[in-house]
Amino acid sequence: MIEPTVTMPPKRVRRPPVRRSVRPPREAVRFPVLAVVFVCAACGLVYELELVALASYLIGDSVTQASVVLSVMVFAMGVGSLLAKRLRCRAAVGFGLVEAGLALIGGCSAMVLYAAFAWLGESRHVLVAFSLAIGVLIGAEIPLLMALIQRPAREHAGRAGRQAALGEQDDAAGTVADLFAADYVGALVGGLAFPFLLLPWLGQLTGALVTGAVNAVAGGGLVLWVFRHDLTRRSRALLVAVNLCVLTALATATVLVDDFEQAARRAVYGEPVRVAVHTDLQEVVVTGGREEPPDLFLDGRLRVAGRDEYRYHEALVHPAMNGPHARVLIVGGGDGMAAREALRYAGVRTVTVVELDPGIVRLARTDPALSGLNEQAFRDPRVQVAYADAFNWLRGAADRLQERYDVVISDLPDPGITPSTKLYSEEFYGLVARVLATGGRFAVHAGSATDRPRTYWTVDATLRAAGFATSPFSAAGRTPGFAAGPDRADRAGRTGRGPRDWGFLLAVRGDRPPALGLAPDAPRLRSLGPGTLEDAARRAELTRGATPPPSTLVHPRYGA
Repeated sequence: MIEPTVTMPPKRVRRPPVRRSVRPPREAVRFPVLAVVFVCAACGLVYELELVALASYLIGDSVTQASVVLSVMVFAMGVGSLLAKRLRCRAAVGFGLVEAGLALIGGCSAMVLYAAFAWLGESRHVLVAFSLAIGVLIGAEIPLLMALIQRPAREHAGRAGRQAALGEQDDAAGTVADLFAADYVGALVGGLAFPFLLLPWLGQLTGALVTGAVNAVAGGGLVLWVFRHDLTRRSRALLVAVNLCVLTALATATVLVDDFEQAARRAVYGEPVRVAVHTDLQEVVVTGGREEPPDLFLDGRLRVAGRDEYRYHEALVHPAMNGPHARVLIVGGGDGMAAREALRYAGVRTVTVVELDPGIVRLARTDPALSGLNEQAFRDPRVQVAYADAFNWLRGAADRLQERYDVVISDLPDPGITPSTKLYSEEFYGLVARVLATGGRFAVHAGSATDRPRTYWTVDATLRAAGFATSPFSAAGRTPGFAAGPDRADRAGRTGRGPRDWGFLLAVRGDRPPALGLAPDAPRLRSLGPGTLEDAARRAELTRGATPPPSTLVHPRYGA
């Protein structure tokens, strides 16, 4: 008898427990991630704008500095994106360290750049180094965040079917689009916050430090809270320690920023600094003791040197007064020195000063040293001040003027330094011609004829293209080793490389150049005479080379 086969129940195989992800749901992660991307993008653009603004202030030539910073930073962002691939396996700790480094480097960039300028006299290499470092770190942000967000999708796709995997891919693509949208909107907010909020309220140094602190809190908070389950205990402790150190460093720098700024100012300007104020447009510093003539610096460059400013202003104003001079227009000249020279003529009825920055005029009117140097020019009832952009003011002046001006004086920094080369364009000179009376004279400061001849003769070519005939001349006699006047180069007074002369152009409408001379009623001058002007014209002619093309609004031809 064959016994029936007994089927044994199958053995139950004990499988190891499946470790379920303790990540929060993706929808719970999406909003904080997008918020942090928004904040970090805003901070990143603030760092870029801080570097551009400070470099333009310290080095000059804002177009070149903006081009250097932005091009180097965009290149570095590409490098950062490539380097981020090495951190994808540890994306959480990598992103946390990147944000901490970006907060520290970006937050301290303005202070270090200013320190290099103040104590070393050179900031270009530091500018490029910071642009590279910040760009690399910014470039690594988005790839690391994408790796963090897409990891759950890849894990789920490995367990799901084809249809589910396709759905996960579509959702991941939508998440990437959201990341880039938050990044672009954050950049917009950062770009607007810098000029309208950070600069007016905090200034460049404190604004960068506060931005760094916000960056550190946002980046560190995201990793240590939302993605905390992706961190080992050791990584978590490392990120906490690093972020605390970064925030402590930024807070300490913020507390010390006033002392740092005063020390840097003393290193740049020497002792003593009498007045240091930030107007809405620029930094204004007045130096000099009670027994010394004052020096006026605008954005770090010497605008008025009390020791020898009379040479510059006498050469600028008095040759233009050789003829009718009842009505005088001064473009720039907020320090009052050019107005002082014009008011020395009894025949002057009105002097109109068009100045962009009211803070300069206010200081020139109220500061005892400056008002003494300009002989209280702004208290003279013949002086009228218009606070406006000279280009826009002249556009409407021809229609509203009852009488045209006999003399127009352009008392501006040379076009290699001023941020607005439009005031040296053919179009601007055409506007001047509209307000100039028949036979009226136009005096222009055009930079150094000896040290920057191309800039000087470009101004000459631009005036002639606008319908003027010109008489070039230069005023020498600067105090040896002392760089004075509005076209002072960076720290030139200390290195002895400052411009050796001031270059001027006297212009009239028509084809016949004006004669260089002094008016019969000219006051007694300390630096000018008939023979002096003849020598000045010969010195300028010695620097003439090939005629450069004129400068226009759409094709500016002035360099640094």
